[in-house]
Amino acid sequence: MSTATITAADINKLRQATGAGMMDCRKALTETNGDFEEAIDWLRKKGAKVAALRGDREAKEGVVIARTTADNKTGIAFSVSCETDFVSKNSDFVAFAQSIGEAAIQNNVKSVDELNNSTVNGARIADMINDKLASIGEKIGVTKFERIDADYVASYIHGANRIGVLVGFNRPVTDAGKDIAMQIAAMNPVAVDADSVPAATIERERAIVTEQIKADPKMEGKPAEMISKIADGKLNAFFKEQTLLAQVYVKDGAKSVADYLKGVDSTLKVTQFKRVALG
Repeated sequence: MSTATITAADINKLRQATGAGMMDCRKALTETNGDFEEAIDWLRKKGAKVAALRGDREAKEGVVIARTTADNKTGIAFSVSCETDFVSKNSDFVAFAQSIGEAAIQNNVKSVDELNNSTVNGARIADMINDKLASIGEKIGVTKFERIDADYVASYIHGANRIGVLVGFNRPVTDAGKDIAMQIAAMNPVAVDADSVPAATIERERAIVTEQIKADPKMEGKPAEMISKIADGKLNAFFKEQTLLAQVYVKDGAKSVADYLKGVDSTLKVTQFKRVALG
């Protein structure tokens, strides 16, 4: 098997994404043959304090759009990426992204490909993007497309079009829709609740916390059952911090998000959510 060449740029990218030290990043990339995602896990297993960036690891500029249909049954969120902050804040570029969002809703698109082939005033979006690229001199494109269909979908844009959130509910809501979307924007949960966390994510976290426990000198020689129970406890802490309903509600630290929803209506449920963010 060939060994990947680890460059200074690779090390710096990992350092920027995780906050870990340069030497640790070099070691992580060397041990994982240059695999970026595996290097992040390697750092965590060794006890490094790594930022939980997940889907936000791509450091791109651009504009995030989140829109719903008039009946709030469908929501669409995506980013139109560009290379510089200067372009992303340009009013014409933001208006261009908004026009793509309008086309996405009108054409009921379900993917990036469908969106690129949709039209605005007779012009295909893919062609409009090429024209915009030529006029501004930067690489741009539609990325990170998400869609939700539910009994009711709330949308929210945070931070000058840098984060977009869609939240599906089991019935129409008013202020609660924005409140939950703001929670998701701020706290970036991985799932609605523990039961909806993907099995692969749980396995990954269990492997990481198990390695962390084994690396503790106090645990040397301890039975596997004890290590497993401690890992269960750490996983429960992960669920509390990283699943929406269990998280502390950002607007009232005395409540969980589940408590907040019960206070609004005991029958109100979040069915799913999507979060699109620029790096």
